[in-house]
Amino acid sequence: MLSTLLDGLWRAHTAAGGRRLIWIFLTLGLLGMSADVLAHAIAQGDKGYIQEITGVNLIAFIYLGAKHMVTGYDHLLFLLGVIFFLYRMQHIAIYVSLFALGHSTTMLLGVYFNVGINSYIIDAIIGLSVVYKALDNVGAYQRWLGFQPNTKAATLIFGFFHGFGLSTKIIEYDISPDGLIPNLLAFNIGVEIGQLLALAMILIVMSYWRKTDGFFRHAYTANIALMSAGFLLIGYHLNQ
Repeated sequence: MLSTLLDGLWRAHTAAGGRRLIWIFLTLGLLGMSADVLAHAIAQGDKGYIQEITGVNLIAFIYLGAKHMVTGYDHLLFLLGVIFFLYRMQHIAIYVSLFALGHSTTMLLGVYFNVGINSYIIDAIIGLSVVYKALDNVGAYQRWLGFQPNTKAATLIFGFFHGFGLSTKIIEYDISPDGLIPNLLAFNIGVEIGQLLALAMILIVMSYWRKTDGFFRHAYTANIALMSAGFLLIGYHLNQ
């Protein structure tokens, strides 16, 4: 069943409509990605606000966390790859929870213990996670390696790196130690809220697309476009 599906997807990607879909995905991505978005940076206005405030500011940090996740193209691309072929809500919940556990853990611990890592390297690894998941979705590892790597473990591990991406950015903005822990927890809650909002939007779009005849014809092409976006992120960050 799976091999038949993969073979069908492989043949479909050569169609003219599939090639057009790649260019549409990449064009929209390039038009929508400013330098700040590619760097996954917190907006300058938010940066100034973070540096100025002291004490416990739960609502403000919840808002900042949600905004950061909803506007984080790299996180959303990986999330799209993760749920691309997941149909049951319990399966989606498992993978999204693993991703949330991973990025929440390293974000909180990274900021609390002031573990700073070169942000461009981390962001390049996040781009790599998008490439990895797109290749996984088209069955590349089964063809190349002869087996399927553990998808749950990969989601958790890449979640750790995504969390380091968040913590590295927060450390760079020298957040006040006064109220640090409550503010970090609030920021993390905001990130999870943003993730749920983004996931809801992605699932709505995917649910409509899956009902069309073109879904399986263009699923391979869509993942090639997803992989191309990941390579774009990697190249950008490694050249900084």
